[in-house]
Amino acid sequence: MSPSNSGRGLYRSRKGAIMGVCTGLARYFDFNVTVIRGLAILLFLFTGLWPAVGIYVLMAMLMKPEPVLPFADNAEREFYDSYAAARKTALLKLKRKFNSLDSRVRFMEDIVTSRDFEWEKKLHGREGET
Repeated sequence: MSPSNSGRGLYRSRKGAIMGVCTGLARYFDFNVTVIRGLAILLFLFTGLWPAVGIYVLMAMLMKPEPVLPFADNAEREFYDSYAAARKTALLKLKRKFNSLDSRVRFMEDIVTSRDFEWEKKLHGREGET
């Protein structure tokens, strides 16, 4: 089944009943939201509740929230999608920065704890006294 609004994108609705997953799916596949909610309730009942709840929560976490204003063009859509994915990018940047700082601190620790540093410190300390 291919979505009729494939250019629109799959987003969680901001006006949905519970996290907006059913409303977002209904808009994406151009179904009535009542039908999607009915299928979700049947899924909850027939799977013993917990597997369906896990899938629902996972979908809510993976689907990006619907934009507040509609997109005027594709450039706006690309900007929004990159912004919505910015958390992952920001975490990667932080990880790279931490690794860089960690290697610099290790390098400084190696210099400070080396025997040559102690000798230089003693040598320069005595030169200042004389």
